[in-house]
Amino acid sequence: MIAVSRNVPIDPAHAALLIVDIQNYCAHPDGTGSHKLDAQQRHYLFHSLRETVLPNLQLLQSACRRAHIEVIYAAVENMTRDGRDRSLDYKISGIDVPQGSWDARVLDEIAPVGDEMVFCKTSSSVFISTNIDYILRNLGVRSLIVAGMMTDQCVESAVRDACDLGYLVTLVSDACTTESAERHEQSLLGIRGYCRQSTTDLLLAEIATLTGSR
Repeated sequence: MIAVSRNVPIDPAHAALLIVDIQNYCAHPDGTGSHKLDAQQRHYLFHSLRETVLPNLQLLQSACRRAHIEVIYAAVENMTRDGRDRSLDYKISGIDVPQGSWDARVLDEIAPVGDEMVFCKTSSSVFISTNIDYILRNLGVRSLIVAGMMTDQCVESAVRDACDLGYLVTLVSDACTTESAERHEQSLLGIRGYCRQSTTDLLLAEIATLTGSR
C-alpha cells in the first residue's frame, strides 16, 4: 500500500534509527572539528549536547534496542590515511578525519553495541558516500528515524536524500543540534516538507505503544 502522508507512525518491523556524526571529531570538546568553532558556537553546541541531545539519544537507543529496531550510525572518516578519497567539498572545507583515528570514533556516551553498523562517510550526506541505501533496503527498512548533528548540514542532507529515495523519515527535533539555536530552528522549518518531525518523548511513547515495550 502506498503511503499518502509522511505524518504517519513508524513501522517498527521495518524501521531504523540513524544517528549522524555524533563522534569525537565534532561532538567532543577536544575534537579537531570542535576547535574550529568560536566561543559562542562552542558554548551553544556543547551545552545542547550535554543537556538535551545526548540524553535523548540514549533514550532513543534504549527504546529502539528493546523494540528490535536497528540502530545505525554515520560518522565522518576517510578511507585513506591522507584523505585523498574525500569529497571536493570536504577538501575545500578542511574536513579531514583519518582512517581509524580517535576523531572518527562514535562518542563513548552513545557507542554502538554488538553488531550495530557504522557507515563511514566522506561527504555531507551519508547516502552519497556510503552504501547505506543498499543496506537499509536489505534490512527491509521503510521508516527511517534521523537524529544527530549538525541539524542544518549533515542531518538535513540525510533527511532530504532519504526522502527522495523513498523512505518515510521522522526527524527527532530535540535529538539534533548545530552551532546556534537560530540555525537549528531554520533548518527544522526548511525541511518540514521532507519529513515528519517529532520530539523524543512523543516518539518514545509511539514506539512503546506500537511494540508493547517499555
